[in-house]
Formats: sequence, structure tokens, C-alpha cells
Amino acid sequence: MTAPRSRVSARIGAIAESATLAVDAKAKALKAAGEPVIGFGAGEPDFPTPDHIVEAAIVAARKPANHRYTPAGGLPELKEAIVAKTKRDSGLSVTAGQVLVTNGGKQAVYNTFATLLDPGDEVLVQSPYWVTYPEAIRLAGGRAVYVESGVESGFKVTVDQLEAARTPRTKVLLFVSPSNPTGAVYSPAEVEAIGRWAVDKGLWVVTDEIYEHLLYGGREIASMPVLVPELADQCVVVHGVAKTYAMTGWRVGWMLAPVDVIKAATNLQSHSTSNVNNIAQAAAVAALEGPLDCVVTMRTAFDRRRHTIHRMLSEVPGFSCSEPEGAFYAFPSVKGALGRAIRGKVASTSMELAAILLDEAKVAVVPGEAFGAPGYFRLSYALSDDDLVEGVSRINALLRE
Repeated sequence: MTAPRSRVSARIGAIAESATLAVDAKAKALKAAGEPVIGFGAGEPDFPTPDHIVEAAIVAARKPANHRYTPAGGLPELKEAIVAKTKRDSGLSVTAGQVLVTNGGKQAVYNTFATLLDPGDEVLVQSPYWVTYPEAIRLAGGRAVYVESGVESGFKVTVDQLEAARTPRTKVLLFVSPSNPTGAVYSPAEVEAIGRWAVDKGLWVVTDEIYEHLLYGGREIASMPVLVPELADQCVVVHGVAKTYAMTGWRVGWMLAPVDVIKAATNLQSHSTSNVNNIAQAAAVAALEGPLDCVVTMRTAFDRRRHTIHRMLSEVPGFSCSEPEGAFYAFPSVKGALGRAIRGKVASTSMELAAILLDEAKVAVVPGEAFGAPGYFRLSYALSDDDLVEGVSRINALLRE
């Protein structure tokens, strides 16, 4: 008898669930059920979207032109705003023909790899990595080749490591700074060295700059195609409004790339989602053209919280935490807390320890297994100061019992 065929394709069935969204959803479900859960899972600012951005959306919603289809690649006024913002913030000069507006940063990542990769092409991915990158690469038929980094190197990789991982099938280097999940930031000299290596080896670079404004301690934006202009014709920048402007739910991102790549990616998007929501695009124009006061306010709060979470996590038995330099994540090692009894339960992995924390302390964190780094946790500090202190205090109290 012939075995029944799977109802779901092997390609889609192989996609791993987003661990960060899964943890966030579980935390919210427990809260809705009356549990006093504190969630460190989602990379989502706790601030409301600034008023001037919301008002722009209200105005746009009343315009009949926004009730209709618009160009799949994005509203012309938003493309021009992205061009101006890119020159202002990172120093990179692009044209509107090099911009594709996408449904959030995730679609920009998906479109990019779908457009660049053929089956079997390899992408060098720094590990720890954001959970979506490997899935987007796999869906495009590519293969992620992980280049390991650890706390001893500040969660940064070197040119020598990248060269050791390169093969004849390597087509793309994925570069992320500031990093999700580690909060690591490469110096301008490090960025330039890696960019010049990529040019020398004829590689494409996909650089995710969505956290460019969330830098601390005097660190400055270092965009690879600006530092290495020769790279511009083989570089894709992915970006969005979600993190900088507290607009995660608005779903507006973009990719910047050579014209031929943008044309191909726009064609792909025309057959998948078509245009991004027009109201959200109008809000994004207001965000990019408006004052950066709100950004400074949020960054100041995140800076205060990173100091707090670093200090408090460093006091938890078995935890070791380096100070984040960018984004809004702490990435402590929890290896010293494994293997001991906690209220009659023993965690041998960071995933098991995360489950115990949720059950016993009502604190939700994302285990490092989701990022290719078992033995670590990712904790977002994009939550209120009070919740941050209460949540880490619960972890500390539980592990001191």
C-alpha cells in the first residue's frame, strides 16, 4: 500500500516556527488568562508610535486615492523619503530606482535572498543569528554556512574566520551590526575590513541596518557600502521603520540594491503581496521626514535600560553577561545555571531552563537554541523599567533558592 503523501509540502513543512514570536504569543496568552507574566521575548519597543506619524495615517486614510492599488514597489513619495533619509543618516547615496518598499523588514530579507540565490548557493551567516535569516535562505534554495562567534570576541567574526568558511559555492555574506540577538556592534575599521574582503572575493553583501539608530556609548553608524564604495554594485541594504520609530505593527520595510536586483525583486513582490498598505506607507513618510526627537527619547530610555539589565543579569547565579553595545537585547550565557535542581526540576539546556522560568517565575525569555547559540538567553530590554527590574529580580530570586 502506498504511503499517504503529506498534506503540506516538504519545503514549507521544513520551516521552523519563529521562536521569538512563539515566546511572545505564549506570554501574551498567559497574561490574557490572568497570569502575571513578564515577557522579554519580542523585539518590540514599548513606546507608542509618535503622534505626528499616527496623525499622518489618519489623514491618509481619508484620501480615496489610498483606497486603491498603488505601485507594487512603493509610493513614489515614500521612495524619495527613503532616498533622503538614507543619505542623511548613513551617507549612502541611492536613487528611487534602487528602492523597493516591503511589508516589513522580514519581506525585505525574503525578497533579497529569493532574488539573489540559486539552489545550492551558500550564504555566510554569523552565529548567533536572528531566527528568520536561515529560513529565508533555505526557502530560496540556498544554504546557510554558520560562522561562529562567542562572548570572548564580543560576538563578532573576523576576516580570517570568513575566509575559512568560504567555498566555491559562497555567493553572499550576510552582515548585521548592531546585532540581533547579541547587541554587538562592529567598529568602522572592522566593517571596512570585512567589506574590502567581500569585494576582493567577488561576494554579494546583504547588510541589515534596521538598528542603525540604536547605538550607545558614542558609537556611530558604519554602513559598509559607504565605507567601501566599490561594494555598492554587489550590496543589498535591508531596513525598516519598525525599531527606530516604534512601528513594528505598521509593517513597512525596504531594500536598497542595484537597479536590476530591485526590478527583479519588485516583480516578485508584484506576484506575492503587491503594494504595501498605503496608510502605513503614508505614516512611514511622516516618520522619515519628521523630527528625530522621538528617536532620541527612545534611545535614551533603551540606554538606561541596557545598563540596568546588564548589571542585574550579571548578579544572577550562573549567568554571565557582556554589556550590549547596540539594538535592545542582552544575550547572557546561562551555562553556569544548568544542571542544578530548581524547585525539583533540572534543566540541562537553556531551552529547558527557559521553560522552568516561565512556569515557576512567570518570566518569558527566548532560549539561545533559537539563534544557533545553546547555553544563552536573549532578553529584550524594550519593555518598561519597572517590568525589566521585576522580571530579572524574579529570575535572580528563583535561581538563589
